Amino acid sequence: MEFVYDLVLVLHFFGLASLLGGIMVQLSARDGRVVNMAMLHGALTQLVTGVAMVGMASGIDSLDKDVNNAKIGVKLVIVLIITALAFANRKRTTIADGLFFALFGLSAANVVIAVFWN
Repeated sequence: MEFVYDLVLVLHFFGLASLLGGIMVQLSARDGRVVNMAMLHGALTQLVTGVAMVGMASGIDSLDKDVNNAKIGVKLVIVLIITALAFANRKRTTIADGLFFALFGLSAANVVIAVFWN
């Protein structure tokens, strides 16, 4: 089961790479920024794999993982906001700079929380 958990973790990292990669591509956009599919699919991947990892860590004793529910709750709220904003604005021809940098900041905040909150 450890292999399955690690595989889901790798997919979680791919979601992070897709989300942040999509954001980085839009940093240099000259004609206005958009929510690209990499951002939306990355956020959805992060959401699904994060929930799966918490479920496995909480429900499978052989994994011997400790779950910090407060940390997971904060990260879940942030990724839900990112996903909702990306989904709601996916078809717009441009998005406001404030919305773009909110997506960027929330994504960065989720990484910082994952690394530094013990």
